[in-house]
Amino acid sequence: MSDKRVIAVTGVAGYWGARLAARLANEPDSHLIGIDVRPPTEPIKGIDFIQADIRNPLMLDLFKAEGVDTLCHLAFIDRERISESAFDLNVMGAMKVFGAAAEAGVRKIVFKSGTAVYGARSTNSAFLSESHPLRGSAHSGVIRNLLEIETFCKGFQKANPDVALTILRFPSIVGPTARTPMSRFLKETYAPILLGFDPMMQIIHETDVVEALAYAVENDMPGAYNIAAEGVMPLSRVVGLAGRFPIPILHPLAYWGRELFSDNPTLGRYWPIEPDYLRYPWVGDLRKMQEELDFAPQYTAEEALREFAGLRHSLDADGIDDLAYDAERLRDTIERRRRARAKTET
Repeated sequence: MSDKRVIAVTGVAGYWGARLAARLANEPDSHLIGIDVRPPTEPIKGIDFIQADIRNPLMLDLFKAEGVDTLCHLAFIDRERISESAFDLNVMGAMKVFGAAAEAGVRKIVFKSGTAVYGARSTNSAFLSESHPLRGSAHSGVIRNLLEIETFCKGFQKANPDVALTILRFPSIVGPTARTPMSRFLKETYAPILLGFDPMMQIIHETDVVEALAYAVENDMPGAYNIAAEGVMPLSRVVGLAGRFPIPILHPLAYWGRELFSDNPTLGRYWPIEPDYLRYPWVGDLRKMQEELDFAPQYTAEEALREFAGLRHSLDADGIDDLAYDAERLRDTIERRRRARAKTET
């Protein structure tokens, strides 16, 4: 075991932690440790599970005793409402576990963030580079917590220059199993959009989120990177490709409704995204991903949305629509495999 690189994944009982652990578990030259306050719902073959809270002061001793080389921090509560308990785990937890890792001599840390930290504003340029100021919404608990963690990371990097910190910023995520604000937004038959506004959007498939995290764990590329699928498109096209019907709403009503219904489990599902992010652009520049990270998502934005739509596709009596979707899905699969082969051959 001493010859193997030790990788620790926090939040291994959560969705992203479990997906990444399953992806990394069979790496031959690595020993994978999964950390969470509770065991994963489904056993993950190949991981060494340790039940622990990331805020525990003994995390320092754990990292030292296990000889952890790389930490992928995915312990995070996706709670839109501002919550003291979510802040304590998300922000204070990140501060404590990063500090313990640095003191224990952990060489590398990977953290999952989002392009939403840039904020959605009318003054945003068409493409936002990783050096763009972080001015995300203070009304969303998730975005607010990510902003706090990224602000902490700036000071952490200066204080710990020997730790290679990689921050991956993802846009709206869709896929067959991930529960994200965008997947909830597109799950309903009718999608509320703001009358007179049609901002450009980025999408990424859930599989590519896991692959990007694994890529960052396996390769030393410190810094912040925007990670998104090829293809920027207006919100109206996102809704259309997902097979949903847009419902234009006056933007003052949207803000009022979001605030009024966000705590209602029935009505709140229609407002999983802050209205600003349906009103103004927040598109990340992908040049660093392409040129420095040399990472390419498998799915284009259109392919990810068409797959998402197909999973909720209902059969017509004659099955014609289903056959049409099958052809589209197979066409996308052939194209993805062609791109993968081309990348392998170069």
